[in-house]
Amino acid sequence: MKDLKYLAAFSIPAVALMALQLKGYYAYSTVIYAFGVIPVLELLFPQDSRNLSEEEKEKKAKNLLFDWLLYLNIPFVYGISIYTLIDLTNNSYALFEIIGLILSCGIVIGSNGINVAHELGHRQNKTAQTLAKLLLIPALYMHFYIEHNFGHHLNAATKEDPATAKYKQSVYAFWITSVLKQYISAWHIQKNLLERIGHSFLSPKNDMFWFTLIQAAFMGIVFLFFGWYGVLIVFTVAIVGILLLETINYIEHYGLIRKRLASGRYERVQEIHSWNSNHIIGRIVLYELTRHSDHHYKANKKYQLLDYHQTSPEMPYGYPTSMVMALIPPLWFRVMNKRIPKDMKGAT
Repeated sequence: MKDLKYLAAFSIPAVALMALQLKGYYAYSTVIYAFGVIPVLELLFPQDSRNLSEEEKEKKAKNLLFDWLLYLNIPFVYGISIYTLIDLTNNSYALFEIIGLILSCGIVIGSNGINVAHELGHRQNKTAQTLAKLLLIPALYMHFYIEHNFGHHLNAATKEDPATAKYKQSVYAFWITSVLKQYISAWHIQKNLLERIGHSFLSPKNDMFWFTLIQAAFMGIVFLFFGWYGVLIVFTVAIVGILLLETINYIEHYGLIRKRLASGRYERVQEIHSWNSNHIIGRIVLYELTRHSDHHYKANKKYQLLDYHQTSPEMPYGYPTSMVMALIPPLWFRVMNKRIPKDMKGAT
């Protein structure tokens, strides 16, 4: 029964469905739940730093329940996206309601779409990788699959990584640099990957071309059935989801950087190069994303097997709470800057 705790991740789309049904000020229910209720719960519930025993890991690694809990997000993400699109294009609502419903849908896209795509994208089997790409379509962020797996995990905690926030960089500045540079990086990575296997940039194996065509086709279908207003809604929802992801990127590596060795290369990624959080609510709602230190240390680990390392830098609050704090730069800097190792501050 303990394994079913990850069903809590579906509380976000459940609240979003309630927002879609009730409208009015309830349209903001998902925002209040994700960034109000969950942070309060994180303060009330104790942290859990316990790691699984080897026997428990072996058992959980073979349990398909954990995989199906990820797959189940697909109908929720697409269902809520389509529901929001149909509802907003066929009915008249006050502007504040429209904004609330777009925010609600965007939060689902970010937490249950991109976040789950991130987990599935690290799997070795083609089915999981295909599902990861499928979940990235509503966010219009399919290039994330290439940049994250072949760029971020190689360059994390270095100046070369656009998804690593610099010391004293605000989240708002990070949004701009990370989004633009990750997209450009994805094209460069794709070019290099093709060269390695002896294919030209114009090869049909260029996934970035396919991602562009798929997303253009997706928006074309939206336009065909819902017109320009529908396209605007989908685009705005995608922006909310993207900014949610990039805020998570911001807090995951803020100010942490790897040392350069005498050879000129960076030291390998260790558990000290990502911020960790053992706050239980954030852990289960985000499928253990908050144990990010171990994820970068051993990227092929499934979410249910991630460990806590005592050497990992610890966040004082859970990820949802930290995301809210990051939106207030002076508060974020005051809390987090003193936690960054001095040698890393000098390196940034």
